[in-house]
Amino acid sequence: MKNSKTLTIGIVIIAVIVILGGWAMNGYNSLIKLNEGCSSQWSKVESQYQRRMDLIPNLVATVKGYAQHEQQTLTKVIEARNNASSVSKDESNAAQYQQAQSQLTSAMRDLNIVVERYPDLKANQNFLELQSQIEGTENRIAVERQRYAETVQQYNQKRNVFPTNILANIFGFKAKEYYNADKGSEKAPQVSFE
Repeated sequence: MKNSKTLTIGIVIIAVIVILGGWAMNGYNSLIKLNEGCSSQWSKVESQYQRRMDLIPNLVATVKGYAQHEQQTLTKVIEARNNASSVSKDESNAAQYQQAQSQLTSAMRDLNIVVERYPDLKANQNFLELQSQIEGTENRIAVERQRYAETVQQYNQKRNVFPTNILANIFGFKAKEYYNADKGSEKAPQVSFE
């Protein structure tokens, strides 16, 4: 009888140890998976930030290039116009006047050709495409931030719920912080290409 009681107590103790061990292993593995999920999701957020950082110099260069192209074309037309209007209109300067008018006509033709052939200038199209890509990247960043917040919520919830919080504290699993916007980010940024 005594051996039977001892055996039963031994089996119960072993069963409790196996159950606690299984629970601890399952809880630990769950925390590891959720922790890795948080790291992976943050990596995706960083990836989208990097994409934006890579696109912005191209956008700025395109805007500057487009502004330069527009400026050069208009400057050429304005200079030709000013030159043509400064030349005396009398017959003694006919050759000089004709040359000035020819330069203005050529400048206007260049401007008209650009406008007629390319109503949406290639540089402008590149700008619009880059602008669209940056807008898409901003949306991707927002989506990835939201997914990160959801992943952190799942991790923190699992980490803080009893009895998993005991394992979390034993094994050093710290609560994750949610993404926090930068101070002043509630204000619209000032964009200048000067």
